[in-house]
Amino acid sequence: MGYKLLVVDVDGTLVDKDGKISAVDAKTIAKAQAMGVQVSLSTGRVIRACRRIIEELSLQGYHIFFDGAVISDPVNDDVIYMKTIDETLIRRAVEFTRANKIYLELYTTEKFYAEKANWSDAVHRNYFGVDPVIDDLDKICECHKIVKAELISRSKEEDEQVLMFKNEFDGALRFSPAHSPAHPNIEFLNIVDPRVSKGEALRFLIEYSGIKKDEVLAIGDGLNDLPLFEAAGTKIAMGNAFDELKALADDITFDVENGGVAAAIEKYLLKNG
Repeated sequence: MGYKLLVVDVDGTLVDKDGKISAVDAKTIAKAQAMGVQVSLSTGRVIRACRRIIEELSLQGYHIFFDGAVISDPVNDDVIYMKTIDETLIRRAVEFTRANKIYLELYTTEKFYAEKANWSDAVHRNYFGVDPVIDDLDKICECHKIVKAELISRSKEEDEQVLMFKNEFDGALRFSPAHSPAHPNIEFLNIVDPRVSKGEALRFLIEYSGIKKDEVLAIGDGLNDLPLFEAAGTKIAMGNAFDELKALADDITFDVENGGVAAAIEKYLLKNG
């Protein structure tokens, strides 16, 4: 089969517990690009947290960020798709978290904001290479379009706060949990517009690019990759993937620490190229 688009999740798929891309994965991705295959990231990460990866792999073209809320070509500063959270709804979320002493982050396409410092600041800084802007979230909602909010949990108390928030906004917002191999005990809960998912973004990118679903190969490991797999022609789960994703996959490759991306590319793209 002639694949034209390779869509790769970042954390737990392309990036390991040390925040690095293996040499074998980088080399194999370069081979796929040399064959004319478009390689696109699909991640819950913000754009800034992916710039190093894009530069390291010399990736061109469009990528899916913010768990599907934005499709952008950061090299050329070109956004072709963006779905923001309703302003009234995000203001309600700010009020609710403030009243219940829940730590909340708000994301625009370029920055993320919080009203106070938090233990997670070090995680954002050291692993993702981004820092929060501390400011009044009411003012941020007034001045900016919000593409994603986020709750972060690593304790029973924080888990209960997350559940409280989800119960309050069930049906009004979409919740997508994500994890990083560097911090397996932390859950990053991506909060987006109900219309947003990696799958919806991929469907848009497929149509925009003029290719067919069968020409798309997707590789992932997390629960937020379930919609991505539903939109892709061929789906490959990492060895370290959640069982739910493995059940939906066409094939299972090695884990992130053992060149799973490279093995999948070799099997499906290079041997058939």
